[in-house]
Amino acid sequence: MSKPQVGTSGSDHAVGVIETNRTERTSAVSLSKVRERAPDLVNLYKSAGAGVRRHGLEGVRAAVYLVLDRSGSMRPYYADGTVQHLAEQVLTLSAHLDDDGTVPVIFFSTDVDGSTDLRLGGHRGRINKLHENLGHMGRTNYHWAMDAVIDHYIDSGSDAPALVIFQTDGGPTSRPAAERYLCKSARLPLFWQFIGFGDPADNEFAFLRKLDSLAVPAHRVVDNAGFFHAGRSPLAVDDDVLFDRLLQEFPDWLAAARTAGIV
Repeated sequence: MSKPQVGTSGSDHAVGVIETNRTERTSAVSLSKVRERAPDLVNLYKSAGAGVRRHGLEGVRAAVYLVLDRSGSMRPYYADGTVQHLAEQVLTLSAHLDDDGTVPVIFFSTDVDGSTDLRLGGHRGRINKLHENLGHMGRTNYHWAMDAVIDHYIDSGSDAPALVIFQTDGGPTSRPAAERYLCKSARLPLFWQFIGFGDPADNEFAFLRKLDSLAVPAHRVVDNAGFFHAGRSPLAVDDDVLFDRLLQEFPDWLAAARTAGIV
């Protein structure tokens, strides 16, 4: 009798089965449900899951919010699909952390322009459609969007941690207000992960770097913010890289928030 052939394809298949079973056990929304509701997001979901595992977040449950800048300079990023893609990346990340498969989305410019819930299966083209119906694109005021997230979280009655992914292409008009909201919200189970779009040499991002490095406990009880710059072409950033950057500081905040009794 001939011996069975053992090759790399069989090994790769076995590893894939193990990873799939592992994902089914630990993720808030299973791979099978993603395949059923949003088959176009399966690859993103797998990339997000790999990022979750790399950062030791398997089995962690957290709400995920997305805040999107609608200031006038953001127009090209809506037009070329960059913002829609970010929303899909965040939605698939949420599927590993939050079992309702829903991401509350807040659009802001001078004020809060609008809000919606992004769901698996209802995500296709949704961001641009909503954006186009929201009218004038104004200036950049972080604090009104931050206030809307805080209100939504408190009204939800949840005491679970929340990861707030806050996208912008520049510093806010009112820097003191943004800093004040960030520091006051440090007593809540909210972690603010800022992501910048645009020229890396732009001084607009100096303020976000400041928020990322505000002293503890002089300004806030725990370090509740992170920042990374996605460059001029965020759509070109590899999905694995983006998920790593989105999750880079979240585990440290979780540990600090638990120690401080916030979570």
